[in-house]
Amino acid sequence: MTKTKRKRKKGRIFLGIIAFLAIAVLCLYFAKDAILKQLYPVAYYETVMAESEKNELDPALVFGIIRAESDFDPNAVSHADARGLMQMTPQTFEWVQTMIPDSENLTVEDLFDPEVNIRFGCELLSLLISHYDNESTAICAYNAGMGNVTSWLENPEYSSDGVTLNVIPFGETQEYLKRVIANRDMYRRLYARELVQS
Repeated sequence: MTKTKRKRKKGRIFLGIIAFLAIAVLCLYFAKDAILKQLYPVAYYETVMAESEKNELDPALVFGIIRAESDFDPNAVSHADARGLMQMTPQTFEWVQTMIPDSENLTVEDLFDPEVNIRFGCELLSLLISHYDNESTAICAYNAGMGNVTSWLENPEYSSDGVTLNVIPFGETQEYLKRVIANRDMYRRLYARELVQS
């Protein structure tokens, strides 16, 4: 094979590799949302949408919390005995039931029922947002509990206005807030049309 033929062959191989890489990049670019939707599913869509609307919540936030709490495992149990999709502890579940006048008598085992868990998780989230009048503060309370968050808001080292947390003293809660907000924003981007409430 002459030197010229070898150069041409190398050139064709090089162009083939470039073309393959360009096609691969284009495929990834156009498939990225489909891939991301696998990582950010909208499981239990009807229940989340109904309970979000009933409680005047952003469904993207509810999906973001479910993803952060249980990654959509209805049988999840945490080290603190929080259960189900939205990870409610038995004590919190019992307290939320007392806040709902027509609440049927449910047991902690019902927290493994996705519909019950989402219903009461949304009720809790709505109560927290109403109480704190600040979504980020409510998300922190969902994770760390109202007692902790209320005491943080009263401490000028953590809150300058008693409403917003400038410092979150629990590293776990700080990371939780970041994760939930990132999840919420991704759900808003990926499902802009599907999560619009009527």
